[in-house]
Amino acid sequence: QVQLVESGGGLVQAGGSLRLACAASGGTFSSYVMGWFRQAPGKEREFVAHIRWSGGSTYYADSVLGRFTISRDNDKNTMYLQMSSLKPEDTAVYYCAARKLYVSTYDLWGQGTQVTVSS
Repeated sequence: QVQLVESGGGLVQAGGSLRLACAASGGTFSSYVMGWFRQAPGKEREFVAHIRWSGGSTYYADSVLGRFTISRDNDKNTMYLQMSSLKPEDTAVYYCAARKLYVSTYDLWGQGTQVTVSS
C-alpha cells in the first residue's frame, strides 16, 4: 500500500527557513508527479509546487516562486520542500500528494505537517 508521510514542520520566525520532507513507500514512483499543497485556517487548500519524479521538472505557484525549492531523492524515495524567506502568510498545514503522470487529480495524500511563521 502506497503511503506518503510528511515531516519537518514547525515554528519559525518570519524570514527564516524550514525544510519539509515527504517519504513515499509501498510503490515505485517513476511515473508519478509529486506535489506540495497547503491549507491555511479558513482557506481552501492551494497548490504550492510539484515535481515530476522522472526527470525532475518542477513547477511553482507564483506566491512561492523564488522562495521555495522542491526536490526529490530517488534513492530515498523522498521529496523535499526547502522554504526560505518565510512569511506569516505561509502559515498552513502542508500536505504532500502524488498523482500518475497523465492524470490531473492527486489521489494519494499524506497526513500533513503544520508550518507556523511568526511575525
